[in-house]
Amino acid sequence: MSEQDFQNTNKDDKTTMTEPTATEISQLSHAVKHSIRRYIYELDGTLPNDVLRQVERPLFEAILEHTKGNQSRAAELLGLNRGTLRKKLRSYDLHK
Repeated sequence: MSEQDFQNTNKDDKTTMTEPTATEISQLSHAVKHSIRRYIYELDGTLPNDVLRQVERPLFEAILEHTKGNQSRAAELLGLNRGTLRKKLRSYDLHK
């Protein structure tokens, strides 16, 4: 998804998003892997014990912002059961 596509989806409620292509998914995977590798490098390989929490929380925040708080849609985008998402949101104090 281009930056323009991203901006359009955030400013216009009527804009519909299509399912991501394999290329877009792999680009996201590449960006995440690159960021994590850089993070590990900057910490000289010494990782804190809560790396998953540090990754999950901003992911949930971004997805909830994108779905305007619609937890059913957020769970669908994340590939989670809605109950599982709600449990995780409570653990991060992100529930409403």
